[in-house]
Amino acid sequence: QVELVESGGRLVQAGDSLRLSCAASGRAFGTYVIAWFRQAPGKEREFVGVINWDGAMTDYSDSVKGRFTISRDNMENTVSLQMNFLKPEDTAVYYCAAGRRWFMYGHPWRPSDLLSWGQGTQVTVSS
Repeated sequence: QVELVESGGRLVQAGDSLRLSCAASGRAFGTYVIAWFRQAPGKEREFVGVINWDGAMTDYSDSVKGRFTISRDNMENTVSLQMNFLKPEDTAVYYCAAGRRWFMYGHPWRPSDLLSWGQGTQVTVSS
């Protein structure tokens, strides 16, 4: 099983860009789908985006599509979440998670679809 550690979260202003990283340890990183979720205070954990095993396919929630981009480097065992044009409503704790299955585009990804989770990194966007 893979262990995940997120980093890169901080306080930024609306309109800024920020890049989060998810570093993985463990075997066979390239066999895992990696997803990003976020959770704001008092709200449920929300799907942000996902990337498949080799990085050829990605899918995003409508709320971030066109602003956020996920990429991965299987040689370095890392996945990145590039966030542009940040909004105050993007404020949340961001988590990366690993799973085995890739679903069809538009699948309503749920936390139960993933197997391993990082501890999260806080992103705060001021207006």
